[in-house]
Amino acid sequence: MIKPLPRAHAHNDYAHPRPLLDALEQGFCSVEADIYLEGGKLLVGHDKKDLKPERTLTSLYLEPLWQRVKANRGSVYPEATPLTLLVDIKTDGARVYAALKEVLRPYAPMVTRFENGKIQRRAITVILSGDRPREILAAEQNRLAALDGRPDDLGKNLPVALFPLISESWFTLFKWYGSGLMGAADRQKLSDLVAQAHTQGRTIRFWAAPDNPAGWEVCWRAGVDYLNTDKLAELAAFIRKQA
Repeated sequence: MIKPLPRAHAHNDYAHPRPLLDALEQGFCSVEADIYLEGGKLLVGHDKKDLKPERTLTSLYLEPLWQRVKANRGSVYPEATPLTLLVDIKTDGARVYAALKEVLRPYAPMVTRFENGKIQRRAITVILSGDRPREILAAEQNRLAALDGRPDDLGKNLPVALFPLISESWFTLFKWYGSGLMGAADRQKLSDLVAQAHTQGRTIRFWAAPDNPAGWEVCWRAGVDYLNTDKLAELAAFIRKQA
């Protein structure tokens, strides 16, 4: 039985030969899907040229997760470890979110609910990134999704139930990129960001971080909640070695 890896995040998960399934076989507890609204469907792909009508958010992610949750009596994994579905809206956030709400509704029993500022956790937590309709979600008292914040949001006293996750591009913040020693200033900045997020009860990740053992180790030791990777088996082996 594969042991779940709560800190493993499958970046651009849909690009793998078997979206979602390859990540689950490695024990990943966070996966990322880019979506567009085309022809009334939420299609998954990095660019519009990659879209195919059969590759929907429902068929690739929601339905397979629903089957897993039913089989495991309310959880993706037998050990009842929760999973994050990071949905990156590529464009037209308000329209896509309206469609997403309809798509999520049949799967509500497995999806974390954000209600009146409180979080009712279930098997799958949906977090929106990319073109995020911030004002729309902020005005909703009852939601099946939350937002992916940015480091600047940490100083604004925003509700955790609206921004439970903080993300940023590694390049935006740090000079070190996975070779040699990380400079003291970068280490301190990383440590401060992780501590600030955790003090507020939020999780944190970085996209475009060094996708190699050196980068993973720096993030692991700093307490970064989600290690971002395109190398599923390699990161899984690294995390199991740390454990």
